[in-house]
Amino acid sequence: MNKIVIITGASRGIGAATALTLASQGYKVCVNYRINKSAANQVVDTIIQQGGQAFAHQADVSQEHEVSELFLAVDRQFGCITHLVNNVGILFPQSKLIDMDAKRINKILTTNVTSYFLCCKEAIKRMQAGSAIVNVSSGAARSGSANEYIDYAASKGAVETLTKGLSIELAAQGIRVNCVRPGFIHTDIHRDGGEPNRVARLTPHIPMQRGGTAEEVAKAIAWLLSADASYTTGTFVDVTGGK
Repeated sequence: MNKIVIITGASRGIGAATALTLASQGYKVCVNYRINKSAANQVVDTIIQQGGQAFAHQADVSQEHEVSELFLAVDRQFGCITHLVNNVGILFPQSKLIDMDAKRINKILTTNVTSYFLCCKEAIKRMQAGSAIVNVSSGAARSGSANEYIDYAASKGAVETLTKGLSIELAAQGIRVNCVRPGFIHTDIHRDGGEPNRVARLTPHIPMQRGGTAEEVAKAIAWLLSADASYTTGTFVDVTGGK
């Protein structure tokens, strides 16, 4: 199979690590980004320098017309995609629910949930047997992130329900849909939440006594996308250090 993948939110963190990992495995990679063009181009440049194929495409994947343009760009550049990694996600500063407003909640849900639905919809129009989707959830979907990110946690719970339902819808077509749950990973998203050293604070509560890396999550994603996971669908892989 000519492996072609779109990774949403791939200019940094888990998305960027996944782009580099998949490119090293022979995937042609579309690095999606919304704002940080220079970071996305840096990921692409690294892939090309290492002998891979990649390009960056700007799109707000919570917007239906921009998702359509993203997939058409990949059609033109590489052909129909075979794999999709829904990775894009945002969170806002730590807060209790009582202090959240509808603007914040709706932004979280639109970015973290609607984008996954829209990208899955465009992907399955193009995919054939042997294709695969991985949705990136979070350990927060299980913990609930009380007093910190209950809106983010709820959005990731929705991602998991989407994963399960869509995996059943597509199973007979030979298209697999799985999910990873990262937790306590050293990425910039904690800075977005107002606590850049959050992983260090929580390390004593992690059974493995350390935070994880974006590369460790990327390897789990790569396995779920690969033919090695050919009988795995509707499955959730925790990358949370045992928490």
